[in-house]
Amino acid sequence: MTPNAPTPFTTVLVANRGEIACRIIRTLRAMGIRSVAVYSDADRDALHVSLADAAVRLGPAAPRESYLNIAAILAAAAATGADAVHPGYGFLSENEAFARASAAAGLVFVGPGLTALAVMGDKIRGKNHVADSGVPVIPGFSLPGQSDEQLVAAAETVGYPLLIKPSAGGGGKGMLRVDAPGELAAALVTARRVALSAFGDDTLLLERFIDRPRHIEVQVLADSTGAVIHLGERECSLQRRHQKVIEEAPSPLLDPATRARIGEAACQAARSVGYTGAGTVEFLVSDAAPDEFFFMEMNTRLQVEHPVTELVTGLDLVEWQLRIAAGEPLPLTQAEVVLTGHAIEARLYAENPARGFLPGQGTVRSLSEPAGAGIRVDSSLRPGLPVSGVYDPMLAKVIAWGADRAEALARLDRALADTVVLGVHTNLEFLRLLLRTPEVVAGRLDTGLIERSLPGLGLRGTPGQPLPDHFPAAAALFLHDRATAGATGLWDRAGGWRLGPDRPVRYSLRLSATDTVDVAVLTGPDGLRVAIDDRMPVPARLAPVTDRPGTFACELGGRIEVLHLVADGPRLWLGQTGFTVDLVHRSRAEQLADRLAGRDPAGGEAAGARPEVRSPMPGTVVAVHLATGDLVRAGQRIITVEAMKMEHHLLAETDGRLTVSVRPGDLVRLDQIVATVATVVDATPPATTPATPPPETSAAPATPVKGDPT
Repeated sequence: MTPNAPTPFTTVLVANRGEIACRIIRTLRAMGIRSVAVYSDADRDALHVSLADAAVRLGPAAPRESYLNIAAILAAAAATGADAVHPGYGFLSENEAFARASAAAGLVFVGPGLTALAVMGDKIRGKNHVADSGVPVIPGFSLPGQSDEQLVAAAETVGYPLLIKPSAGGGGKGMLRVDAPGELAAALVTARRVALSAFGDDTLLLERFIDRPRHIEVQVLADSTGAVIHLGERECSLQRRHQKVIEEAPSPLLDPATRARIGEAACQAARSVGYTGAGTVEFLVSDAAPDEFFFMEMNTRLQVEHPVTELVTGLDLVEWQLRIAAGEPLPLTQAEVVLTGHAIEARLYAENPARGFLPGQGTVRSLSEPAGAGIRVDSSLRPGLPVSGVYDPMLAKVIAWGADRAEALARLDRALADTVVLGVHTNLEFLRLLLRTPEVVAGRLDTGLIERSLPGLGLRGTPGQPLPDHFPAAAALFLHDRATAGATGLWDRAGGWRLGPDRPVRYSLRLSATDTVDVAVLTGPDGLRVAIDDRMPVPARLAPVTDRPGTFACELGGRIEVLHLVADGPRLWLGQTGFTVDLVHRSRAEQLADRLAGRDPAGGEAAGARPEVRSPMPGTVVAVHLATGDLVRAGQRIITVEAMKMEHHLLAETDGRLTVSVRPGDLVRLDQIVATVATVVDATPPATTPATPPPETSAAPATPVKGDPT
């Protein structure tokens, strides 16, 4: 905070949740400003609620009844005496109606004016506006009110490949790439449905797709006197399905001359709408021609990745949002902006890379967040926190600063290795592997790099990457120790001791819906031995690490591995340097039920069984594309499930006759059977719908609905 600076407001209501609400509340506390949190029923025990000075319930978990409920938020502000409202990002942060209603209620909206929200909140209007101001834009078609037929016709002038983008939103939600004219009609239908669901507006625009582009954005600050400066750029090219994963400042691509030019273009875009506060102007930059850039959109709010700019400039952007909103001038001129060192941010998502990055859900059972020189963590995590599919899957951000890019990369990798989140699957291991790829280390980035790199990353737990032996061994030894704890005599211990050869105690562990691993624990005169899947037994031992709760040293065949382990009922969560796996201890009753259901010991379907279509995540059925009795062929889309605000398409894995057991609106559990496909003899399934390419898992690639706010 600026030394001896006056407090611009008395009480500020934070109209958001999660890590951004926590981050804003911490700055308010540092400035001596009273903070008010709001929460839904799902967030009653969330971290942001306990950090604030006061908190008000908004309503049920559904965003439209809570965090998107303008009337409820304004009532909370009135009840707590707030004189300003900070919207964070996502939800109502770029909502013109919310800004207008806040002003009418006598609240200062910590964001830009209504003109900027109106112009830049619509991609079509914003693109046309900045083009008239001399800012370079991507070739495309962006007239409002166009029908699908008109867009198909306009696509011929745009050229292929092209991108379909919803006009009213951001963050990649509803954005689709189309490579050929024959794909466009179906893609428009999907894009309109997603746009309407996410933003209440199905207006679409078309843009030329630039091969191997780099996504570079510029942070701007503007005050009410008309002064506008930029704080350098951020490289946001490492994206997956249009969602940012890794961001850094400054970009390793731009030279000082290009940095000055793109910064001035961003400032011109801000000036053209009389912008005030913190905002971000996003550009596409050709990797082949780094001196050429095109305006994409302006985000009229704080960005998820703002910490990297804060670390290289030394400014608190939230503090200056508040001060500018209170009428204070900018803290420095453009000539005084200095970028020092390098900062890189990794987004921690609740998702399971081993299952095609499907949303992860559960309860945080064990948590350890990194610290140290150059490390910052913006987080909403706490032990016991339930992670549901209602809101955005981003849980935290781990950020590292270094004197140069190499030091920042090394510090971030170490910080991610030191991060422990057990009880819900995250993308920690994926982040570490991605940061180590040669292209990332060298700074040769583009928006398609992650998709190209995925097959070679070697994610553990995915097909072709078997689970390391010490994970099931540690789980079995933990269960064995728990089963024998407190026993006082030979007859009380389930250790397998008997007159004659030792009898092994067997533990069946389920890794996924169909995969199991069996571990036998034998007790002998020299201690315990472990046999995995009937292999040769080897000496084994599991010992807790002193002064590190939940940490164990697993010795297996003379090799020691240190890992984290926590029990959650029959489910055991194990983690090591970013990799997490959950193993379910299968009871005898469950094993018997599986055998009676016709499964073979390896978890596959026995002869005559009907292949099952299972939901790969808890969620809501939003569409059923085929009906019971239909003939299907492998790869056809059967059901669409929405979870974590993403649509996931479930496909038939074999030809046959379909039986569907769910309807639109039904809630489904993880691995719930939603359909079966019975083999049909001498029947040729008709091509009722186009075949879909094989998915990464049992679900096809997800379509964003209301995900990441950027």
